[in-house]
Amino acid sequence: MAGGVLDRASVDAVLNDLDEYAVEEALRIVEAHSPTGESGEASGHTITLISMGPDRATDAIRKALSMGADDAIHICDDAFAGSDALATSLVLAEVIKKNGYDLIICGTESTDARMSVVPAMLAERLGYAQMTFAGSVTVDPATSSIAISRVTEIGIEKMTAALPAVVSVVEKINEPRYPSFKGIMAAKKKTITSMALADTGLAAEAVGAKAAWSSVKDALPRPPRGAGIKVEDTGNGGSALVEFLAEKRLV
Repeated sequence: MAGGVLDRASVDAVLNDLDEYAVEEALRIVEAHSPTGESGEASGHTITLISMGPDRATDAIRKALSMGADDAIHICDDAFAGSDALATSLVLAEVIKKNGYDLIICGTESTDARMSVVPAMLAERLGYAQMTFAGSVTVDPATSSIAISRVTEIGIEKMTAALPAVVSVVEKINEPRYPSFKGIMAAKKKTITSMALADTGLAAEAVGAKAAWSSVKDALPRPPRGAGIKVEDTGNGGSALVEFLAEKRLV
């Protein structure tokens, strides 16, 4: 980290783990309403990936395309460097408005900042229904509506809304598919549309580190992992295990 900004060049450009569940859920929704059981233009429904990130973000985009998404929009400009969640949601919302999508599906959060606020911010900026932390999603094209269930502290909550809507999904909603060799080869031919700041219609003053409402003042390395507890089984191993679990309030 330098100047309060993550050093992205020193890490692998991989698809955010939690976003894989969003991609998979989008694929399942399209397949469920396709006569052929497949996604793509032939079914009448398409899946467009939208990513705001540096040049290397295309590696992650290709991974999602190889899963089965149809095309992608890569929003990339040096002016976006240092943008916080507010600016990120602003940029994404402007791109979404230009294309008029019916359903926006997001992962719950990024695996770096772990803020989990962009989906809600998108819904507010777009004026769409907000359906967050979904554990199941059902879309009814006939009524242009969506229904989700979500786990709360008091039980399972079910809600419905009219499309368009913004949905964020939890990791238990599905099991993301592994890209096939055919999918990987097909992804190389799929279109990734590049968009710069000028294409969004936003002013430079609205994005980037200077526009950020929040900033990182300092960061510390993760503390080393402590030594585990080793129990020698001299005939009482079972009892020692139960005592340990009871101490941790796991039984």
